[in-house]
Amino acid sequence: MPNFIRIIIGAILLGIAVTLMFVSHWAWGILFILLGILVLVTFIFNEKMLLAQWYLRKENMDKSGEWLAAIKNPETELYKGQLGYYNLLLGIIESRKAPMKAEKYFKKALAAGLTMGHNIALANLSLAGVEMGKRNKREALRLIKEAEKADTSKLLADQIKMMKGQMNSLDKTQQVRGGKGSYKQY
Repeated sequence: MPNFIRIIIGAILLGIAVTLMFVSHWAWGILFILLGILVLVTFIFNEKMLLAQWYLRKENMDKSGEWLAAIKNPETELYKGQLGYYNLLLGIIESRKAPMKAEKYFKKALAAGLTMGHNIALANLSLAGVEMGKRNKREALRLIKEAEKADTSKLLADQIKMMKGQMNSLDKTQQVRGGKGSYKQY
């Protein structure tokens, strides 16, 4: 359901509640106030996004993906602040299947705007992992530094440290292709 319809329905329910309270039907008025507030809250927190996040925390990627797929047109169903989180969740789910294909979702999430620092750090760190997979050390290092800057609460400090260690081992290992086979040169 598009967001502007949610706002209209919420406003109508609140108008009915005020009318009912004005004519001394207090119980029905309170009920309609609660319903109106519930509809207006779904404008801010989309119920499908909440269910997808809940299944993601339970590590049920299939169900989480189903709830995200239930959002048919994210541009109309979600307001601008939620588009970044929608793409972040899609990127997290896609990165479990095919990490290189998840890059576009993380870039869209950063472009749409994420408000919390640790989410920005998570998107940058995931992009750094993709860049390391492509052997693009300079871009991966830049993204790791951005992730460090964004992670002010140090929630991803261990993952950042692990990523830096992988970056150092990336320098040491170099694949050399020869005549009969290949070997690693240190």
